[in-house]
Amino acid sequence: MLVRVGLALALIAALALALFLYARNWAPDRSAYPVQGLSVSSDNGPIDWGTLAAQGADFAYIRAAKGADWRDPAFAANWRGVRTAGMRYGAMLEFSLCRLASDQATRFMTTVPRDNAALPPVIRLAFAPACTARPGRDLLLSELNTLVNLVESHAGKTVLLNVTEDFDKRYDIGSGINRTLWLDGNFFPPDYATRRWVMWTASDMRHIDGIDGPVRWDVVAP
Repeated sequence: MLVRVGLALALIAALALALFLYARNWAPDRSAYPVQGLSVSSDNGPIDWGTLAAQGADFAYIRAAKGADWRDPAFAANWRGVRTAGMRYGAMLEFSLCRLASDQATRFMTTVPRDNAALPPVIRLAFAPACTARPGRDLLLSELNTLVNLVESHAGKTVLLNVTEDFDKRYDIGSGINRTLWLDGNFFPPDYATRRWVMWTASDMRHIDGIDGPVRWDVVAP
């Protein structure tokens, strides 16, 4: 009996390890999604951008700021590194429900330089543990429209909205603001928005040479 239990536990452990290794190396097939890249921030630590480019990352979105008060301390270094590596690049702002849109736009504009070569900027819409505010939908959409207009004026490009499932479930961003959607969903293409997505975070656990730990691996719809 004990032998059978031991064998079963060993089998479960081996299966769990195999699934973990598969998940950390998985990415969508390039034949289905030819353009693939990643999102990074100071949370990822130092990045070897040359190695990332050699591993097949086509682009990188780099977090610039969160809300109105916090500038990502690695943004400037990552911005230089991705340009030197010859990858396509863009900046991301993590939106806060606890701060005015105008203040958040100011933080973004004073952090991210004007750059005609950059990809369209991204505003990430996700609930943050540190902010418990949940304004009504009309107020949220009004503030978000203000932020979108200010960021677009600075960047000279139309923004993308990276919306998490719970945020979209509460505010239905897809039907409220007519901007390109970027959705999240590990391993399976997401379907939670009211409009078709153009970008998808296919995995938030992928490991790739050039960066320590998991990254958000993103693909563009063909």
